[in-house]
Amino acid sequence: MKHVRHFTPSFFLSLVHICLVQANYAPYFFDNGARSTNGNMALFSLSEDTPVGTHVYTLNGTDPEGDPVTYGLAYEAGSRRYFSVDKNLGNVTLVEELDREKEDEIEVIVSISDGLSTVSEKVRILIMDANDESPEFINTPYIVQVPENAPSGSSIFKVEAVDKDTGSGGSITYFLQNIHANKFTIDRHSGVLRIKTGVILDYEKSRTHFVVAVAKDGGGKLRGDNKVFSATTTVTVNVEDVQDTPPMFIGTPYYGYVYEDTLAGSEVLTVVALDGDRGKPNSICYYIVNGDEGSFEISNTTGAISVIKNPNQLKKEVYELKVQASEVSEEADSSVYAFATVTIRVVDLNNHPPTFYGENGPQNKFELTMYEHPPEGEILRGLKITVNDSDQGANAKFNLRLVGPGGIFRVVPQTVLNEAQVTIIVENSAAIDYEKFKVLTFKLLAIEVNTPEKFSSTADVVIHLLDTNDNVPKFSSDYYIARIPENSPGGSNVVAVTATDPDSGLWGEVKYSIYGTGADLFLIHPSTGIIYTQPWAVLDAEVNSKYNFYVKAEDTDGKYSLAEVFITVLDVNDHSPEFNENIQEKTMIIGSPVKIEAIDQDAEEPNNIVDYSIMQADPANVFDIDQSTGEIKLKSYIRSLDIIHNITKNKDCIWSVVVQAKDRGSPSFSTTAVLKIDITEETLHKGPMAAFLMQTKDNPMKALGVLAGVMGIMVLITIMISTAMFWRNKRSNKIMPVRRIIKKRQVPQTRTVRMEWLKFKRPSNAAEKFVVEDDAKSLQNENSNNNIHVAPVPPTAPMPPPPPALATREDTPAWRVPTVSGSLTPKFVNKQMKKKGHGSTHNALVSELKMKFEKRNAAIGEPHI
Repeated sequence: MKHVRHFTPSFFLSLVHICLVQANYAPYFFDNGARSTNGNMALFSLSEDTPVGTHVYTLNGTDPEGDPVTYGLAYEAGSRRYFSVDKNLGNVTLVEELDREKEDEIEVIVSISDGLSTVSEKVRILIMDANDESPEFINTPYIVQVPENAPSGSSIFKVEAVDKDTGSGGSITYFLQNIHANKFTIDRHSGVLRIKTGVILDYEKSRTHFVVAVAKDGGGKLRGDNKVFSATTTVTVNVEDVQDTPPMFIGTPYYGYVYEDTLAGSEVLTVVALDGDRGKPNSICYYIVNGDEGSFEISNTTGAISVIKNPNQLKKEVYELKVQASEVSEEADSSVYAFATVTIRVVDLNNHPPTFYGENGPQNKFELTMYEHPPEGEILRGLKITVNDSDQGANAKFNLRLVGPGGIFRVVPQTVLNEAQVTIIVENSAAIDYEKFKVLTFKLLAIEVNTPEKFSSTADVVIHLLDTNDNVPKFSSDYYIARIPENSPGGSNVVAVTATDPDSGLWGEVKYSIYGTGADLFLIHPSTGIIYTQPWAVLDAEVNSKYNFYVKAEDTDGKYSLAEVFITVLDVNDHSPEFNENIQEKTMIIGSPVKIEAIDQDAEEPNNIVDYSIMQADPANVFDIDQSTGEIKLKSYIRSLDIIHNITKNKDCIWSVVVQAKDRGSPSFSTTAVLKIDITEETLHKGPMAAFLMQTKDNPMKALGVLAGVMGIMVLITIMISTAMFWRNKRSNKIMPVRRIIKKRQVPQTRTVRMEWLKFKRPSNAAEKFVVEDDAKSLQNENSNNNIHVAPVPPTAPMPPPPPALATREDTPAWRVPTVSGSLTPKFVNKQMKKKGHGSTHNALVSELKMKFEKRNAAIGEPHI
């Protein structure tokens, strides 16, 4: 017996749905190559000096089915997020500052999705170098010890600087400042510091040299400009003393006295000699070469000369001793020596006070003119002072000291026997300052030591100081802040800087100059320090509102100091608000506003704040405008097209509004634009059906064709069901009785429920519901990546019943057929089939659709399809 398979109507409906299912393909990126800024960011490179907020790339891809795609950026866990993306347009924006020296490549996961499938790719973005690093000296400070006998041309040190940049921006060359006044040279590539050819160092003339070395990179691009950076450091060269100078006696000539009551073995006087090499002095050994005649001896270590006989045994009144001072080195070499003559007079009574003598005899006032800040240890050779006591022995022994400002000079010798050359030595060079004292006055006091009379005498020492250029010009402030309006004419005064130099004469005259990248538009008066704008300078706060440069104060010898100047250009209301277009067209949906916008290019508030107002409208008293945002909306009493039609007979509902944009500056500027507004009413149904109705409102034949297709499918389904029933009854051996079908009363469903299976689970915004076909084509983005929804060709699917008929007007079309905008994806249809099933509710819906369309066609006199 054959088994006959029975096909139900729901089976054929399922077969129809299966036929509508299409394969879903994943979206993909366009691969536009290494140098492209449009695609999937593969092999993309970006300079590290790219400003934050820059649009650096556009992700671009498509979906094979033409579905809208969205884009995304993701990062590995713990990675910094350098970029953001507009998920619809694919525009990638830099949101974090780049630094190649810290991170030279960035890994980003880019993704593209059509709502159902997502494709992700990991790409590496290379960070290109910009010259944003300055050279930096390493292992500073630099202190070098060089013996004074180092040969000229020999290398003494090597400076080293590093630059983190690559290429020319990371290459370093070296040079010295003040090369002509310098005793050293530097190799521009290696940084090796050498003594100049033909130059010999001398410890006795200069013990320390300060060499300023400069490291400069090779330059490179930074934010579009070629930048060169440099760094400086100071190399301190300490000259080491070498034994090349013989010893020198201090306080010559030497005079001593032996009194008649002097005991044998008493000290007469002390000679003092110092090694001429002050850096590493050797010890001195003293000898009496001749002239003592067995009456005197000298201490080899201290230089103290003593009488070894009683004064009554001395046969001569005056003795002249020749004393030798020899250096004793570590090698016990005493070949370096000097001689001094010591005169010893034999005196019997203490009847003379100490007396000061000049070149022409006794003198109680000595004057000297000298430059300020002499080297410490220098002898005031211009003072020819001799002190003498004509007594003999202890009666001729007295002390010398200076009375006056302490710590500046010292007198040698401090103890004198009989007679001595007075030597005044510089002890504190810094205190000998012309700017503090023009004249230094001291009292030179000589007072006997061991006599009961304590005879003494004084002499005035007057030192007149001469000025030297020992001061650097100094600004009254380390920085100056100034403000100037942007409409100031060329040559306008900006700010006055002041620097003073306490030196006298030409050394105290200050010359001003400016330099720096921000100084191009400014000049400075070299004498007064007044900074003013260039005669041709035009300041514009919208172009640049901040200027920063340095001002230099320099004296005639090139000594200088720097101060920093900050200038702010104050904004002036010199721009009018501007619309993108003076004549604009917009579509207004009743209940929703439209917006118009004008931009004011001024730099600061309130000059760039724009207020909006309606100057003129046709017809009047219909629109309101938000003063701050520029949103235009209908008056509250206009809620439908019927009210609009009562206002005007213009059925197209395109009205003109003249909008004024006015800034808040003083004086205020304004501009106007004409806005043509096309007013329409929101459709009753939302979703793809409403969008399709809006697209076909001007093309009723298109809607009629879709309706005909739907009716044809319904007729085909009916024929197939009837044929199946016929063949089933024909093959049956029995005569089937007329069966009575009793349908269970169904709960009426709302139209929203019946249409649920036609709705799409796809997000849409309000604007898509009212986009007509021509406008939709014009809204595609620059990538053509389908992010802006454009309704595809309507599918041949069963149509929902039309909305309830409104009161018809004579000027309205006879009827319009709502259609579905979009495409049915396989997964979506499968979900709906599983959810809805194939029960009686579905059959009832098909029957109801067919019956409503037949009634509609009969009412308008159209032939039945």
